Amino acid sequence: MSTLRVTAERLTIHDHPNADALELAQVGLYRAVVAKGVYRTGDVALYIPEQSVLPDALIAELGLTGRLAGPAANRVKAVRLRGELSQGIVCRPAALEGTDLARAATDDADFAGLLGITKWVPPVPVSMSGDVEAAPDLLPWIDIENLKRYPDVFAPGEPVVITEKLHGTACALTYVAATGQVLVTSKGLGAQRLALKESPHNLYWRAAHGHGLPAAAAALAGRLGATRVGLFGEVYGSGVQDLGYGADGRRDVPGYAAFDVAAEIDGDVRWLDPADVLSDGTLPVVPRLHAGPFDLDVALALARGAETVSGRGLHLREGVVVRAAADRHSPLLGGRAIAKVVSDAYLTRKGGTEFE
Repeated sequence: MSTLRVTAERLTIHDHPNADALELAQVGLYRAVVAKGVYRTGDVALYIPEQSVLPDALIAELGLTGRLAGPAANRVKAVRLRGELSQGIVCRPAALEGTDLARAATDDADFAGLLGITKWVPPVPVSMSGDVEAAPDLLPWIDIENLKRYPDVFAPGEPVVITEKLHGTACALTYVAATGQVLVTSKGLGAQRLALKESPHNLYWRAAHGHGLPAAAAALAGRLGATRVGLFGEVYGSGVQDLGYGADGRRDVPGYAAFDVAAEIDGDVRWLDPADVLSDGTLPVVPRLHAGPFDLDVALALARGAETVSGRGLHLREGVVVRAAADRHSPLLGGRAIAKVVSDAYLTRKGGTEFE
């Protein structure tokens, strides 16, 4: 899940093909449905992204009472309005009256705190929870921004790798070479430097032991001369999320596919492509869909279609992850040059689950 930022953005306005009273306001590659005539191309307004949780007063001010997602009808979610996908909310709240939004856009100011907007945190099922302990040596996973919000992360023609994004739950395992310690955690707990105590009932530990992650991490640490190795993979199957890929997450060994590897070598943490460092078949890895020059249209197209994990195209594809072939820093993102694209069909599917 990406970080939450509520920012002022310069808009591009498009006609809505199916509604005379509506238009589409574009931010990056996102489009949000707005009332016709409120904005013109070049105007600046606030953009509230998906997965934002709004306070009741702001919901009422925007005329959205009872129209948002979640049990409390307060979460922003992608929806189709008269056939067009609307991602996020474009508005000018009264609390920002008198604010120079054009200057705020230039300064990249964040208004989430001022407006009382928070980030939605997915619920954690019992099978994914457990007792925790402090883990200062843990290598945590990172938030990934959406390429639609930041379409200029990669230069045209830049060498990239595009892999399939799976709908499961992220498992982070850290192996500490000096002590042989193995730390297992979820994405959310890892961000707090907390590890899950070992339990045969915990989904992440079942995946770690079932797929031999500790031994794979230890072998990789020895091969790379690393003091710590982090294996990051998606645990999936029926009972984990609504998309199961033909696996059963309720069994002793749920589905697993590695999507990233980190290694601390000479004091520096380096991010490595699992398809390269795990090429011996030690662990299953996420499907690689493209390796070559970056083309935005190719990345967007690959986010659509059927999943390839099962080999049978059992259901829709969640999306893709795009990363620089040679890991690098992105000044635009302020971190790694890595981004995701989530398919429209996935965002608007019925009966979907979104657990931690």
